Amino acid sequence: MYKNRNLIASHIREHAAIYFFMLILFLIGIIFGAIIVNSMNFIQREDLFFYLDRFFGQIMDGTIADSQEVFKSSIFYHLKYLLLLFLLGLSIIGLPVIWVMLFVKGLVVGFSVGFFVNQMGWKGLLFAAASIAPQNLLIIPAYLIAGSLAMIFSLTLLRKLFTRRSQQPILQPFAKYSMSFMTLLLFVAVASLVESFVSKPAMQVVIEWIYQ
Repeated sequence: MYKNRNLIASHIREHAAIYFFMLILFLIGIIFGAIIVNSMNFIQREDLFFYLDRFFGQIMDGTIADSQEVFKSSIFYHLKYLLLLFLLGLSIIGLPVIWVMLFVKGLVVGFSVGFFVNQMGWKGLLFAAASIAPQNLLIIPAYLIAGSLAMIFSLTLLRKLFTRRSQQPILQPFAKYSMSFMTLLLFVAVASLVESFVSKPAMQVVIEWIYQ
């Protein structure tokens, strides 16, 4: 256990610049998402809020999918996202796509929270805290780590391609890369459980409180 902690700490120190770059990229996405909300005109915001209001009505009527269906949909989405990041890490030309995916993830979070707050004030912030925050406390770190690992492995392949160290085996780094993603799958599975059985009921409670 202690040895594993040292290995993880050493890995983070060695690749701190990449992890920091991914974090900044994600934060820039959040900022751009908030800017997009503020740049929307009144009609655009009202049209979007109309669909959101219908969604609230479906929740109150109990016509949306149950928690098990939400879990299946959530975990399938996150599995596809992580698998795509994993495959992009195996390709040198996939680096820009990795950056775009992390940026877009931040943009979606920033836009969602920004729109709720812009339209509903502190009630929107409470709704975002109930519906978005719980699962994203696990999903966002998992995506940031996955994107960073994919970038690190892609750069490893790039270095092997343009240096004379091509005789070094790639099997061991690939095995570590694969095991890291398997661990991240457990994180997103837990996040899907949180989204289905914590966020969904909490969201229903907040909406009922808002509309009472």
